[in-house]
Amino acid sequence: MKRQSRRDFLKAVGGGAAALSVPSWLRAAGPTPDQPRRPNILYIFTDQQYAEMMSCAGNPCLKTPAMDSLAANGARFTLAHAANPVCVPARVGMMTGVMPSRIGMEENSDLGKVKVPETLLKQTMGWLFRNAGYETAYGGKVHLPMTPAAMGFDYITKNERAGLADACAAFLRREHPKPFLLVASFINPHDICYMAIRASAKAGNAGAPAQAAQAAKASPGSAPAAVPEDPLLPAGTSREEFIEKQCPPLPANFEVPAGEPDGVNEVDPRAFRFFVREHWTKDDWRLHRWQYCRLTEKVDAEIAVVLRALREAELEDSTVVVFSSDHGDMDASHRLEHKSVLYGESEQVPFIVSWKGVTRPGLVDHRHLVSTGLDLIPTLCDFAGIPVPKERAGLSVRPLAEGRTPTSWRDALVVEGRHCRALHTDRFKYTVFDIGDRREMLVDLGKDPGEMTNLAEDPTCRDALLDCRKRLQQWYRDHGETLAPGYVVA
Repeated sequence: MKRQSRRDFLKAVGGGAAALSVPSWLRAAGPTPDQPRRPNILYIFTDQQYAEMMSCAGNPCLKTPAMDSLAANGARFTLAHAANPVCVPARVGMMTGVMPSRIGMEENSDLGKVKVPETLLKQTMGWLFRNAGYETAYGGKVHLPMTPAAMGFDYITKNERAGLADACAAFLRREHPKPFLLVASFINPHDICYMAIRASAKAGNAGAPAQAAQAAKASPGSAPAAVPEDPLLPAGTSREEFIEKQCPPLPANFEVPAGEPDGVNEVDPRAFRFFVREHWTKDDWRLHRWQYCRLTEKVDAEIAVVLRALREAELEDSTVVVFSSDHGDMDASHRLEHKSVLYGESEQVPFIVSWKGVTRPGLVDHRHLVSTGLDLIPTLCDFAGIPVPKERAGLSVRPLAEGRTPTSWRDALVVEGRHCRALHTDRFKYTVFDIGDRREMLVDLGKDPGEMTNLAEDPTCRDALLDCRKRLQQWYRDHGETLAPGYVVA
């Protein structure tokens, strides 16, 4: 089958960008003899990449030309949040379109304990697209309570690194009689996890070696050796000089917030987290930030291989590319690394929607709250003209990505975690724990974006606190989800 060129594709859908803005055929369930072929979908996501870990996000400490190219041709959403900032629950949200707590998925250790109901399994991303006539393929890291095949995908490779990029490139260069959905799940910059685990083990903390082995088992292909213990210093450069001149500075919110809830230390009680928070020096933290940048650049180079193949196969103009990550990394904010906690660096992720010639080039959306767990499937289905199951509560960002005004949008968004729930509004962020004596945290993000001061006990913020408590409960009711009693504060 001959590939469709850009000229043929544009001619088929109406001859220009104006016709592409709201093509009626994308709203159809599938192509007919009178309708052109629906767009391909390429979903690329990394592991443990904070939203600001891209040069297009204004980060001067790294260069991510592949990610930047997607942002240049599309829309970048700065208020995108994971459903839960841990691998397995976050991925459950992305692949099902429901909050992970619906099936009892709160943390990675629930893998193997929690089963996805058959009715939900048959409405996962892969099946929605395969049943609508798409070729569906998945490559890379899975880390889910269901296999790619069970989700309706052909599994093209288990490799999570450069081998994944090569497999995706080979897939894109094949002939495709049908439109395709390709999911590319890269491991990095997740390897940053090993820095703290290794430092804790070196200090003799019990359990740290087992934690490293467990992490490697969860992510085949990963190994502590993937992150050097120290960067290779240029000749004649001391460690101190390298840190001073080459390593990113500490973040403005490096210190522990005033009034931090007790539960922050309970969401992930592994020993290495306490060790680095208490014992790492500022130099240690700056080295961590340097390594995190390099690992992000490494995965960007792998993504570049996929995007280059897309162009060379002349598929760029007929393919919607969405880029994100499963969750972020604290990267020295509040003297924390890893994820799990409901601080912004952990829960906020990159989210770029890019279709050359269709999405608004270079658009940056700072206004709309987006959930990668709830909104990914509706967005992809909207572009493909596939009906979304009625019980899904997510929203399509397609109108926003194309520079159009949606008929309505949410005014609050919930993020879940082990022992905690967080509500985001246009101004405040409210977090409540079901454990500890100090259980609540209220932050005015307009004045305190680094989340450094807990206003929950400030009498002048009492009305805002009560409002957030009510809105959290209402959000769960409105979305058909269940808020456990431990998160309801009288």
